[in-house]
Amino acid sequence: MKLLALDTATEACSVALSVDGEIIERFELAPRRHTELILPMAESVLAEAGLGLRDIDLFAFGAGPGSFTGLRIAAGVVQGLALGLDRPVVPVCTLETLAEGARRRGMLKGVDIVLAAIDARMSEVYWAECRPDATGRMRKRAPARVEAAASVSVAGTGPVAGVGSGWASYADALGHASAGRVGVVDADALPRAVDMLELALSAWEQGQALPAEAAQPVYVRNHVADIPPTPDLSRLSGR
Repeated sequence: MKLLALDTATEACSVALSVDGEIIERFELAPRRHTELILPMAESVLAEAGLGLRDIDLFAFGAGPGSFTGLRIAAGVVQGLALGLDRPVVPVCTLETLAEGARRRGMLKGVDIVLAAIDARMSEVYWAECRPDATGRMRKRAPARVEAAASVSVAGTGPVAGVGSGWASYADALGHASAGRVGVVDADALPRAVDMLELALSAWEQGQALPAEAAQPVYVRNHVADIPPTPDLSRLSGR
């Protein structure tokens, strides 16, 4: 299985390629440069693996929640590539990606609950309570929401790990939401495409992949924003 994953949901821009379990990643903290960087990153990982786009079996993208414009960039690029190649697509929740990253980095020793929170501005966070599923992958217990940080609540009684930029802005409120059960926090964590790979593969194995035209970003807050220009996909079409 050859899987290409892209994420531009936050100020980070990242691409990851999995070739039968071997992973190549590009990651850069680059606010407002996603359109400029995302295709060169994809070209770079493909070139390193000695592959072309036609070799890719499955595409995945960070579907949100996150920046309105950022979500449109990743979704638009992946849809354009997958449609041209008639390949399936897996949208991956940004908050599950953050929680999966915490698992990968070894943050969850003795912890089964992750409160993933992204700063949504206006004293609000995008958040979800995530726990491991039967395969060990981190999955949200309920749909992602946007709420005042002080309104967040976490179920259960076990220790909680906090991850995401929401913890940098609203640590006190989120700690209260966790009833003082927070054991470890990574407030600097950003979603990375490398942490989407196992989530996307698991979804594909469970028959949850979608045709490209059906894959859409997840907006949990409706607001007006400028639609970013779609990167020129022709630069990859010949590979």
